Order: sequence, then C-alpha cells, then structure tokens
Amino acid sequence: MTDFAEALGALREKKPLIHCITNYVTAGDTANMLLAVGASPIMADDPAEVVEVTLAADALVLNLGTLSERHIAAVIAAGKAANKAGIPVTLDPVGVQLTQFRKNAARQILSEIKVSIIRGNLSELLFMGGIPVQSSGVDSCAEPNKGLNLTAAADVARQYDCVCAVTGAEDIITDGDRAVQLLNGTGRLKKVTGAGDMTSALAAAFSAVCDPFSAAAFGVAFMGICGEISENSPSCKGMGSFRAGLFDAAGMDREIFAERIRING
Repeated sequence: MTDFAEALGALREKKPLIHCITNYVTAGDTANMLLAVGASPIMADDPAEVVEVTLAADALVLNLGTLSERHIAAVIAAGKAANKAGIPVTLDPVGVQLTQFRKNAARQILSEIKVSIIRGNLSELLFMGGIPVQSSGVDSCAEPNKGLNLTAAADVARQYDCVCAVTGAEDIITDGDRAVQLLNGTGRLKKVTGAGDMTSALAAAFSAVCDPFSAAAFGVAFMGICGEISENSPSCKGMGSFRAGLFDAAGMDREIFAERIRING
C-alpha cells in the first residue's frame, strides 16, 4: 500500500480534476470536500458533454443517488470514455436495492463499464453480492458485522474484478484477496447527508495518484479522520457545526493524516 503521507502530498501537488456525475442532493458538499482535500471537482451530467469532460479529468465518480434515464445515459457514456482512456472509475451504487429501475441500471453499468472501486454501505453491497436485504431509504438496515462486511465486499470485488469498500459501523476494503479494516470515524457521519458520497469522491481523488486498493482505503480513512477532528473540535455544538467542521478538518497536514490513520490488516 502507498505511504499515507506521500499519497496526500501527491494529491495536493497534482490537484487532480475529478469528474463527478453525482446527485443533486449532495453535489455541493461533494465538490467542497474535493476542494478542501486539494483536488479540483467538475460536475457535468449532460450526455452531450460528459465524454469531453471525462477525457479532461484524472478520475471519474459515478453516483446513482438521484437516478434518471438521462443520468444513466451520461454515466454509460462517461464510463466507456474513461475505460478507453485508462481513467479510474469509482461507482457509488446509492440505494441500488430499492427499486427495479436502480437494479437494472446497476447491472447495465457494470456490464458495460469496468470500475476500479465500488464504495457502498452494507445493504448496497449485500444486494450486489446477491443477498436479499431490507432498507430504509438509502440508509443501510443491515446489522454491523465485520465478517459479513468482509464477505459481502469480497464477493462483489471478485465478481467485478475491482476494489470494494463497504462503509458504516465497520469499514472494510478488499480486492477479493487481501483486505484491511479501517478504524477511524464517528457515528455522527451517519447523520450527515452525503457523507458516503463525499467518501466515494475522496477515494476517486486518491485513485488519481495511487493504486485503487490504497485509494479506497485512504478515501475512507480520510473521511473518518475528518469526522473525528470535527467532533472533537471546541466549535462543534451540534450537527450543523459538525458538518461544517468536516471541511475545516480536510485541510489537515499530511503528517496528521499519517499519524491518525488506523488500519487493521
């Protein structure tokens, strides 16, 4: 795995352009988190321009949060262009288990696009691995379980030949062969709309400067550390100040990132 401090330093030196075809609920926070970590975001989702934008980018994020036929067309076009150009693709299958429309879209995307990283919660990853699950909106209803997280993530990683990150109460990164557990984070992140979307974007940003396994681990850990720093800040009075503190924390020195990251495995 790439050195922690070196990866964050490389990201900030390169300032990679990250093309996010994301959802309108969290696009602003996703863009601001990318800016805060040192990357440069662009959110283009019209099928008429996504190929051109993707080819100018260093990494691509495909987020299924607010899905439509137009969104799917943009995702497919951008993903294919990224594959041809060797640009890493991160998929966030938001609520994939909720409706037949989302299930069909995910199947189409994964049949036509080679993704480098899939980042989702336990319910999403269990469903993608073929296990029936219940959900409450886009939140995971599956009980936290390290063994289950690892099994679900490893099954999906092997099925799609990618790195899989399952996040929540237990964060696991695996490529189906090796695996690590991330121990950073706070329960308050679950109460911030878009925390998962920001995590996927961070993984994509790191994928512009290091291998997909390291990128997924660093993206998940970075978001967890931001949560810890914000929660322990004197200015944190509630969820509003906690959310704002995430962006403040994203400016952390690379040495702090390396000191605080906790990886098991």
